[in-house]
Amino acid sequence: MAVSRALRRLLRVRNLEEGQCRLALDSALGELSRLEQALEAAAERGSQGRRLVEASAVSGELADRLAGLEETRTATRHSTILAPRVAAAELHVARLRQEFLGKRVERRQAETLIEKTEAQDAIEAGRHAQQALDDWYRFGLHRESALRKQDQVEADTPVTASLGSNRSVRKS
Repeated sequence: MAVSRALRRLLRVRNLEEGQCRLALDSALGELSRLEQALEAAAERGSQGRRLVEASAVSGELADRLAGLEETRTATRHSTILAPRVAAAELHVARLRQEFLGKRVERRQAETLIEKTEAQDAIEAGRHAQQALDDWYRFGLHRESALRKQDQVEADTPVTASLGSNRSVRKS
C-alpha cells in the first residue's frame, strides 16, 4: 500500500501548523521578554530613585529628594501595572508552548505513519522481487529439467530403435 496523497497532504498541513505555532510562540516569548525587561527597568528606576533620596539626605537638596521620591513612586506604579501583564504573558507562553508541542507530536505521528507505510512497501516489494526470482529460477530449472528429459527421450528413442533394428538384423 503506497503512501497516499492524503497522508502526504496531512504531513504538509501538520508542518504548516507547527510552523505557525512556532511563530506564535516566538512572538509571545518576545513579548514576555520585553515585559520582563520593562519590569527590570522599573525596578532599576525605583532603585535609582531611592539612591537619589539618600544622596539628597546627605546633600540637603530638596529638588533631588522630590525627584527621587517621584522616581520611586513612578517605578512602583509601573511595577504594579507590569506584574500582572508578565504573569498573563507567562500563562500565554505556557499555553502556546503546549499547543506547539502538540502540533509537533501530530507532525511526528504523521511522519512515523508515512515512514512505516514506506517501510512496509519496501518489504512487500522485496518479497515480490524474491518471489519473482524464485519463480524464474523454478521455471528455469523445470524447463531445463524438461529439456534434459526431452533430450534424453529423443536421444534414447532413435538409439534404441536403431539398436533394436541392428539386433534384429544380426539375428536374422
